Amino acid sequence: GASGTMTANPAIGILGSKQAGGSSANATVVASSLLCSILNLLDCYSVSAPAPAAFSSAPSGGGTNVTFASVYRLDGSGVDNNGGVPQRVVNGTHAMQIDLTATKSSGIFPAGNYQ
Repeated sequence: GASGTMTANPAIGILGSKQAGGSSANATVVASSLLCSILNLLDCYSVSAPAPAAFSSAPSGGGTNVTFASVYRLDGSGVDNNGGVPQRVVNGTHAMQIDLTATKSSGIFPAGNYQ
């Protein structure tokens, strides 16, 4: 799916995909199990989108004193699920939207590229 975009809040202490100008990441999840179909099980799979522990790359000082949080939505629902909490899904194709927030406990995020 499409990558998301994180933008800064006015105080530059938060980077997030839910900030003005940001966008959610998108993924398509396909759950398919013959055994689940034969036994008519409704919850063979679960999905989650846990937040990373750190940026994989950031400008100098950009990755210090940062905590991350994620939420996700399934199948177009407007309900935010905590990224670290698995949600059971039935067989089939599911659209997933994921949002990430990085919060700096002190200072601001320096300008530059973050991944």
